[in-house]
Amino acid sequence: MPAFAQDRHELEPHEAETAQQLIEQALESDLAWDIVESLTTEVGPRLGGSEAEARAREWGRELGEELGFDRVSIEEFSMPFWERGDTEITMTAPYQQVLYGTALGGSGRSPRLRDINAQIAYFRTLDDLMAAEDGSLEGRIAFVDGEMMVKSQTGAGYGPANQRRRVGWQHAERAGAEALVVRSVGSSNRRFAHTGMMSSLNGDWADIPVLAVSNPDADHLRRLHENGETIEFRIRSHAGWRGEVTSGNVILDIIGRERPEEIVLIGGHLDSWDQGTGAVDDGAGIAITVAAAELIARLPQRPRRTIRVVMFGAEEVGLLGARAYAAQHMGEVANHVIATESDFGADTIWRFVSNVDEGANPAIDAIHREIQHLGIIRGGSNVPGGGPDIIPLAMAGVPTVRLQQNGRDYFDLHHTPDDTLDKIDPEALAQNVAAYAAFTYLAAEMDVEFRRDMEAVGE
Repeated sequence: MPAFAQDRHELEPHEAETAQQLIEQALESDLAWDIVESLTTEVGPRLGGSEAEARAREWGRELGEELGFDRVSIEEFSMPFWERGDTEITMTAPYQQVLYGTALGGSGRSPRLRDINAQIAYFRTLDDLMAAEDGSLEGRIAFVDGEMMVKSQTGAGYGPANQRRRVGWQHAERAGAEALVVRSVGSSNRRFAHTGMMSSLNGDWADIPVLAVSNPDADHLRRLHENGETIEFRIRSHAGWRGEVTSGNVILDIIGRERPEEIVLIGGHLDSWDQGTGAVDDGAGIAITVAAAELIARLPQRPRRTIRVVMFGAEEVGLLGARAYAAQHMGEVANHVIATESDFGADTIWRFVSNVDEGANPAIDAIHREIQHLGIIRGGSNVPGGGPDIIPLAMAGVPTVRLQQNGRDYFDLHHTPDDTLDKIDPEALAQNVAAYAAFTYLAAEMDVEFRRDMEAVGE
């Protein structure tokens, strides 16, 4: 056999039949839609650490019990709580115009809650701001423009554009700016701003207000700047930290019939930003994974391994639930045989990628053959990922896959007031459930070792 060839893995007849049965049932089921409708309507926005997120955990616990999961629990953790408060931003020169903006997660508040009135210093890119000398922006408000994100199926471009949101404040503050305003990191041309969490600097957060303004407003400011106008802002921000609070992860288990200690983990994040109702980010991910697991729970017998659905808490504010889960389960992380998360919206899945032991790739290919008629292509192997909340587990050696959704319109919606239930297509949601149900069942039923032999890797 040529060195580049791989053995073909053939599923057991009952494995293939059951996978197709699950797919057929998922495509006819409304359960995922009912779940995301319930979460977004009955709980609403769910900022990490808030009272609303606590209500969401109770909602998740009741849902798991109602759907008949074998074990339902909440694992609590403590976290610092940041609150948006009221935000106002107005251009006062060359004329007065209200701008549509929002505070970024981790933003500081206006000094002594007074308004900040200052001329802006315009920076075309984050690199330009990073080049500003220490103290050179005293008495000014820094404004960082940027390029509009190009829509793509993979969401490429978000990461680089997102740097102005994450670290821009560090350079604005170093240069002495009174505040920082950035172009919204999103692909929408609607007049609202995308929020999102900034990065801390050695555990410290911004002392100055940090805001994003809508893309149309940023376009307007660019034109004024190019016309040589002097631009001034008035900013008021009441954002800030409110002390330590309790958050938590909701755990729903289907206990395996032969290897209950081995865990196939799927999930999404239960929290959302507070501007919309978190339907696309990430109510859909909760609905998809819970509905997929519920279909498996209806089977005449449990799969060999345990299936665990995790509703991660406080993802948006720093993957806090994911980090807490990895820390709390570090003693059994070797029993997590494979993991993935649904956290890229609710559009159809188009590609299946993996990061498992080389010897397990034929088994992953076999799983793909069962879902490819859903319009899903086989992507690469040795592709790091699994989803944001899976990162701490992946770093600890847990194998991962990713059922990649079409993200062309995702950055029109996520982190905005437009993230609402009406943006979800029930048929696309059902296709997601079908793929997740088949993958999850097969990963839990197949007699395959997905984990790399770390001793062999180190040789």
